[in-house]
Amino acid sequence: MDIETFRADCLALPGVHDDFPFGKATSEYDRNILVFYVGDKWFCFVNAVEFDFCNLRCEPEAIPLLQERYEAVGPGWHMNKKHWISVRFQSDVSDAMLRELVRKSYDLAVARLTLRQREALAEQD
Repeated sequence: MDIETFRADCLALPGVHDDFPFGKATSEYDRNILVFYVGDKWFCFVNAVEFDFCNLRCEPEAIPLLQERYEAVGPGWHMNKKHWISVRFQSDVSDAMLRELVRKSYDLAVARLTLRQREALAEQD
């Protein structure tokens, strides 16, 4: 998978938008972090230039199972390790599984939206 395909897959989910929120960061790596949002909640971010890994929300009980099954799944970089995972690209996680993990992350973010935000999202779908 490449960044264009990954971005298109994320943006195809209802109500998703993306942004580079770290434009003033001192590190070039951090300035290239592309964040995907549903409403005002992050569900995924990736370095759009390096495209080395992504961070995804994850159910806490699923994290140890994913880390045991996949070498490419580790603790969420710069995030709460209880709720986020990092998934390295070009690894033992298939594109289909990566899309499933992105969708689950999206669903977890949607669940954190207000009722009004979820209703507005349902109207878009």
